[in-house]
Amino acid sequence: MSPSSSPVSALTIAGSDSGGGAGIQADLKAFAAHRVHGLSAIAALTAQNTRGVTAVHVPPLDFLQAQIDACFADFEIHAVKLGMLANAEVIGLVADALEKHRPTHVVLDPVMVATSGAKLLEDSALHAMRTRLLPLATLLTPNIPEAELLLGRPITSADEAEDAAAALLDLGAGAVLLKGGHLHEGSRVVDRYFDGVTREEFIHARLPVDAHGTGCTLASAIAAQLCQGLSLPNACEAAIDYVARGLQGGYYPGRSEVLVIDHFGAARPA
Repeated sequence: MSPSSSPVSALTIAGSDSGGGAGIQADLKAFAAHRVHGLSAIAALTAQNTRGVTAVHVPPLDFLQAQIDACFADFEIHAVKLGMLANAEVIGLVADALEKHRPTHVVLDPVMVATSGAKLLEDSALHAMRTRLLPLATLLTPNIPEAELLLGRPITSADEAEDAAAALLDLGAGAVLLKGGHLHEGSRVVDRYFDGVTREEFIHARLPVDAHGTGCTLASAIAAQLCQGLSLPNACEAAIDYVARGLQGGYYPGRSEVLVIDHFGAARPA
């Protein structure tokens, strides 16, 4: 491949999912499906499958630092996607790295609780997430439980979701995409985008499935779309469509009734 035809690069700093459906593995699949070269810095290792998380190991900080520095030393990174960052020390290191390298786009998926209910973020990390990472984020992509933790209040209605998106923006992120999968709004799912000027609602039919890795996939797909030059609202819309297609063609790789996204079936033809 000639240099002129080389794909753009995106970096995921997140946790590894040994089951392959979420985390780093989902991020790299989404990058590849969007023809973006995927880089990774593994911030946590999980023993995980479609049934849940059984163990978490956080690598030494100096090794995480080495991974991040190696990526920025050799690649032109157009976007960084942040996923599972388990404690305040890891968050601080990642924030320092972002302040040093200043990537154009940072998509922050504030992973706190796995779909299975397993807690993935230590209590001490919540303050660091609010104060160090949110101000560096081009886009914050919380689900309803994560938004409730960040704001310290319940979100139980469409009006409260609208207010929450604005309140999250006030914490310092450049824009917010509040995912609506956990909010009961009938037969539809409403994802709400707000950047202080533009408000958008992206609506899809609610599918009767228990899916794994949707949040990771959405954030990494947004990062990939930003690498391709889309605006933030358009990148969000395109990524939401990508996840919806991937769920419609999803499959069950494990012994539980948990769906995994079909990344390449979701990708549009070139």
